[in-house]
Amino acid sequence: MDRQPQPLAVRRARLIALAASQRQRLATDLEAWRRPLSLADRGIAAARFIGKHPAWIMGTAMAPLAFRTGGLGGWLRRGFAAWQIVRRLRA
Repeated sequence: MDRQPQPLAVRRARLIALAASQRQRLATDLEAWRRPLSLADRGIAAARFIGKHPAWIMGTAMAPLAFRTGGLGGWLRRGFAAWQIVRRLRA
């Protein structure tokens, strides 16, 4: 009964060392991919944000028109004020 724990302990130590070696090799191999994957992750996050907040795209596209002097800017300000009033009344 005393002989069986010894080989298991040795095997366990070998497996732990092997796993550590594999983790180190994987970290080294993935280092080259860190920057491209980070960029892709930011792109996915931006796409999700745009999907959840499509009004930001419309607002960004309409911003130059809103700041122009003329009729459209005034109408946009009035429409925005009316939208805020309706939103407050519903809440």
